Amino acid sequence: MVLFFRGKHFHTLNTIRHEILNMLYQAFSCVNLRICLITVSQNRWIIQLARPSLEGMEECSEYRCWEELLPDALGLIFRNLSLQEMLTVVPRVCKSWSRVVAGPYCWQEIDIQEWSQQHSKPDQLIRMVHTLIARSGGSFRRISLYGLPNDSLFTFIADHARSLKTLELPRSGISDCIVEDVAQRLSNVTFLDVSSCTKIGARALEAFGKNCKSLVGLRRVMHPIDVAGKLCQHDEARAIACSMPKLRHLEIGYMLIATKAVVEIASQCHDLKFLDLRGCWGVDNKFLQDNYPGLQVLGPCVDDCYENSFWEECSDDSDDGSIYSWEFMDDDYYAIGSDDEGIWDDGQGLEGLEVRFYGGVGEGYAGFDWPPSP
Repeated sequence: MVLFFRGKHFHTLNTIRHEILNMLYQAFSCVNLRICLITVSQNRWIIQLARPSLEGMEECSEYRCWEELLPDALGLIFRNLSLQEMLTVVPRVCKSWSRVVAGPYCWQEIDIQEWSQQHSKPDQLIRMVHTLIARSGGSFRRISLYGLPNDSLFTFIADHARSLKTLELPRSGISDCIVEDVAQRLSNVTFLDVSSCTKIGARALEAFGKNCKSLVGLRRVMHPIDVAGKLCQHDEARAIACSMPKLRHLEIGYMLIATKAVVEIASQCHDLKFLDLRGCWGVDNKFLQDNYPGLQVLGPCVDDCYENSFWEECSDDSDDGSIYSWEFMDDDYYAIGSDDEGIWDDGQGLEGLEVRFYGGVGEGYAGFDWPPSP
């Protein structure tokens, strides 16, 4: 197997090539192939594969083209890369890799929660969700994003959710009405995260429960600020108890509920194994331990730094992660001759850099606040 890089843009993949090689070892092992030789010569990778013979000996195969590697195998490898590398770096390596990341192989699980936390512009989030769901061909099994901005985007996700199993939408702006309207399209969901979704309540939880018959996991963790001013959330606990009998894993940290509400959940959800009650100060933990010995309960009296971590994330004085934010990098960050050429640990600069762009990449990701691919 041979991968060619023209000029010195071979070295521009320095930041990800070691990680990719490690994953290639694992992928080839799954198809009974082993990498027996890797050489780097004149800005070119040469990878020779070997298949175990009947005598237990290994013989190197002839050189193969990268496009001969199965797309689903490449998809498994690329899923271990970051979202930015998947969308801006991998497509520019070769045409076959570009086709893989443009298809459904890499997007069975759409996890953009970290990216969406760092980008507060709703139009960017909407565009990204539309792009990745379209690439999945409607076959995505998991979608995880933070701060879904409106009901229309939630409807779009539900319209393409025929294979969806895991739905994670913390701190989203969905409403009770839209959940009641589209929950029937989410019938295959088995795990749901609607933490800190302040615009929904018992009505939405009941709609999820009645339509998601196979739901075994629910995360409805609130922040103390989310429930400030509320008297209680017993109606939500009752909705969970009455509509989600198959629950095995439940997280309802910082909800305003009392022991009676938790007992109702534990009595109705016979398969419940884990219950997170951190911050539910009105619950008697000793009573639960005595009456439900097979139930693993976390909280309510558990020391954590939920409030502190929240304020650190929101503080204007926090420097955590700011130096790595793409939004703070100016247009000259990757300029040739800058002081940051030391990031290439192979000791060679970027003189004579030649990058070949394949169709379908480039302008398609403008507006996501990413710098040009190095």
